[in-house]
Amino acid sequence: MLRLAYNHLASEVGHAVRRVSSDQRPSHGNIMEQLDFVNGMRLTDLARGAGMTPQSTGELVDQLEALGYVERRPDPTDRRVRRIYRTEKAKVASRTAAEAARQIDRDLRTLLGPERLAALRSDLACIVNAKGGTIEPPLDGDG
Repeated sequence: MLRLAYNHLASEVGHAVRRVSSDQRPSHGNIMEQLDFVNGMRLTDLARGAGMTPQSTGELVDQLEALGYVERRPDPTDRRVRRIYRTEKAKVASRTAAEAARQIDRDLRTLLGPERLAALRSDLACIVNAKGGTIEPPLDGDG
């Protein structure tokens, strides 16, 4: 059930993003989402955070770079390494994704009510933490 709910909600965000960035594919979402949290990641860290192999991540980064969503720049602490940064084009898509997520949050608040939504967030954070992640449930209204 979690997977079905996730797929539905991710699809809503993806459709919103594609309205402003029609050249993005759903597979680009894993990369773009990671860069929303940390802009300027090494490929290996990006792959780890996205739960992908470095090879698959590299292919997606190549695609996103060709489309103008990311750029590679030298690491300021190690010139042998390159970091991946979002471009302005990517930031527009990210703002659209964030607004779509806020709308989903409003819709869920209406559907479930504030108490049940808070409990759901807490339960999801508990699952993530039990599986080795670290996350705090968002405060009320923080998505």
